[in-house]
Amino acid sequence: MDINFFDNRADAPRMREDVRITRTRLEVSPEARRVAVDLELTPFIERPTIQLILVNENGGNAGRLTIVETLDRVISVVMHIRDETPTEQYQLRATVYYASIDEDMKQQVVDVLTQPFALAAGNVVSYTAPATDQSNQS
Repeated sequence: MDINFFDNRADAPRMREDVRITRTRLEVSPEARRVAVDLELTPFIERPTIQLILVNENGGNAGRLTIVETLDRVISVVMHIRDETPTEQYQLRATVYYASIDEDMKQQVVDVLTQPFALAAGNVVSYTAPATDQSNQS
């Protein structure tokens, strides 16, 4: 007997290894010193940790934010550009992972997304993951 608690299988919470970033949206502030980051994850059973890093065109770290064991699938944050002299191009590196609870504290990385964007006032960049077929998954 197959009992389905969700009308759409894509809405069913997933195990660690199946958690993915499904959507991002970046919006640069009018003064080009902040970036609003919207991020959406697939439904999950265990709470993931998300690390967001802004990287300038020289490869330098321009901002970092860690969301520890989030309860929310949809997250909105504002990141400040920490560069003294901002560059024109940046990347957002989003990593979704789980930390082990034993002494080694290893990370199980389940998804990584790199989203390039130009640091131009009002610039908006979006990413939506391709739809996946959930009909074959239990």
